[in-house]
Amino acid sequence: MFTWLLNFVYLALITALSPYLLWAAATKGKYREGFAEKFLGRVPRRPEGASQHLWLHAVSVGEVNLLAPLIRELQQTYPDVTFHITTTTKAGHDLAKTKYAEHTVSYAPLDFSWAVQRAYQNIQPDAVLLAELELWPNLIRFANHYDAKIAVVNGRLSEKSHRGYSRIGFLVRPLLKMLDWIGAQDETYAARFNDLGADPDKIQVTGSIKFDGITPDRHNPQTQALRELAGLSHDDIVWLAGSTQSGEEPLILEAFQTAQQQVPGLKLLLVPRHPHRFDEVAADLQSRSFAFQRRSQLTAESCGDVSILLIDSVGELSAWWGTADIAFVGGSLGNRGGQNMIEPAAYGAAVAVGPNTWNFKDVVERLRAADALTVVRDAESLAEFVVKASLDSTWRLHQGEQAQEVVLAQQGATARTIQGLKPLLDPPQIVKFRTAA
Repeated sequence: MFTWLLNFVYLALITALSPYLLWAAATKGKYREGFAEKFLGRVPRRPEGASQHLWLHAVSVGEVNLLAPLIRELQQTYPDVTFHITTTTKAGHDLAKTKYAEHTVSYAPLDFSWAVQRAYQNIQPDAVLLAELELWPNLIRFANHYDAKIAVVNGRLSEKSHRGYSRIGFLVRPLLKMLDWIGAQDETYAARFNDLGADPDKIQVTGSIKFDGITPDRHNPQTQALRELAGLSHDDIVWLAGSTQSGEEPLILEAFQTAQQQVPGLKLLLVPRHPHRFDEVAADLQSRSFAFQRRSQLTAESCGDVSILLIDSVGELSAWWGTADIAFVGGSLGNRGGQNMIEPAAYGAAVAVGPNTWNFKDVVERLRAADALTVVRDAESLAEFVVKASLDSTWRLHQGEQAQEVVLAQQGATARTIQGLKPLLDPPQIVKFRTAA
């Protein structure tokens, strides 16, 4: 009864949202792909002869990227392991197909019972690992029906999510009890999982995997290749504004114009967070008469002497951060809650964020405590930061070195995660299927 009630609720929500979904599909290209995988669970089948097969679920680009160190270490620990990686968004799916081409990648089934059951039947996972947090009832409930262990890795539970889940505690508590293990990023998140009803014996503080797998080496091959492609010299002062949201680019461009008056040779690399906004930002640049180039049209021969490069590509931001002397991490001047500032910090850039960074509260606190992060509030304060970082190299390098030290001190979460997962994965589970009730 509960299963079909959930199905009815999901169908009602989709019906109510259908005008927006259709509009987004027509104008932004969202939700068009993967219908059979999402609504019917028709995902690729478990590879023949796979001795241990893991289902890794990552919602979007950020979660897809954090899987990389986890996959590498799992392969070292379990050499015969195979992976099926699912994502929810198109950007995440496109990145996973490129980043993990040797593994099976598909869209995740929506939480309709028939789609989730078909997906379990096809994937036949020995374990399901959910990146950060995805409390979908059927996805969690059916794991046991198909003899699969289920765990949360790099678990994060924001204050806002905690409040929301608390209001439906009667639904959330049974789901958390079904999880075999939760690897929480810090003590605060662990306490929130516990407060919502998770078994405290199954909660372990591992740290954040996002600190792992990040190279502090600016001379890595991909960064060097991009620097050369963009025609950036080592004498250039490069400011990268990454993961920007709607409404932030005008502030960034205003700050750039102001800063250029004192730093004429300043270069701006602008990286919008969502691919569907690339054309929108390009049109805005044109309307403001900025001379710029698009990454998608950049070749060694076409690289010209322009001050702004629009990075309209997916999956390259990590490497582009390595070209930056100065960094602004977007999603923090509006109501998004911030984006990941760990990568520019690891490269030793002078990093600034807006005041709204609750999604990365713990990271911000660590960086600010080390005098390794600047908080700006508007175009004026952003311009002041960029000018100071450009003209005062001693201050810029000090802030960057402090940021890099913070990141290196936090690494090791992946190894702790593997240790926490060992009781679930070692020895490999023997798959015995039974029909879900």
